[in-house]
Amino acid sequence: MFRIPVVTRNLLIINFLAFIAMLVLRQMNIVDLNSLCGLHFFMAQDFHVFQLVTYMFMHGGWEHIILNMFMLWMFGAVMERVWGPKRFIFYYIFCGIGAGIMQEIAQFVYVWLFGFSQPVGFLEAFTAMRESAVKLNDLTTVGASGAIYSLLLAFGMMFPEEKMFIIPIPVPIKAKWMVMGSIAIELFSALATPGDQVAHIAHLGGMIFGFFLIRYWQKHPYGGYGMQGGMQFFNSMKNKWEQKRGSHRRNDRWQGNDDRWQDHNADWDYNARQQASQEEIDRILDKIRKSGYDSLTKEEKQTLFDQGKK
Repeated sequence: MFRIPVVTRNLLIINFLAFIAMLVLRQMNIVDLNSLCGLHFFMAQDFHVFQLVTYMFMHGGWEHIILNMFMLWMFGAVMERVWGPKRFIFYYIFCGIGAGIMQEIAQFVYVWLFGFSQPVGFLEAFTAMRESAVKLNDLTTVGASGAIYSLLLAFGMMFPEEKMFIIPIPVPIKAKWMVMGSIAIELFSALATPGDQVAHIAHLGGMIFGFFLIRYWQKHPYGGYGMQGGMQFFNSMKNKWEQKRGSHRRNDRWQGNDDRWQDHNADWDYNARQQASQEEIDRILDKIRKSGYDSLTKEEKQTLFDQGKK
């Protein structure tokens, strides 16, 4: 347990403590945490914005939490070691909130299309739902599945050729096919069984938000996240503006050509350093896949850690 990365370990502990607290408080008839912290439909009387975060730590039963926590341990530990704790927890919460938003949209469409005895218009639906706010409290979502499915997607994108055994499939399957199969199953289930009490759209929502966030990080590997990333963005804009203004002040044609040649060389050197750094990271990740994280040297762990903070 103590060899699990710190954020993944704490998420496991918090989820199990929240689940035990929910069982105890419900048994004592004090409060139902799943009703208080679960994600209610946004037109329901008991909806609160904070539920977009708290619902990720609530679960409906032992089977629900054990399956989710097993997947969190399996995929979360890997991704936290690759990304580092800060980027990992940002990704987890971001995708969990995204999954909740997608579930809210899906519930609105479901109630609009199937919740009334006769067809109603878009604006009329809001009025009718507002009048049924108490009844709509029954539409409540709990569980970390949306965030967990985003970790599944991240693993498949980072290690697409990694082979895994999936019960009951008797042969190993590559991670990329596992992800595609999961997407197909969830999409089919959402369309074929919309009332089966499983948040299929939340699962897909977590994967969608995760996909776009990973693609953003791939295109902006040093862009960071949060306030630091925003400051880097504005500093980059400022530098580009200053460079543009400086280029307009150059009147000497040959001097301008010389500057462009120097910029070209600087770009070439930068790209060479970037390529060498990426090759070293790829080598370390391959070593983790073959021999595990503990096989890394102190220098390799530090390199991976420094990369995860970027």
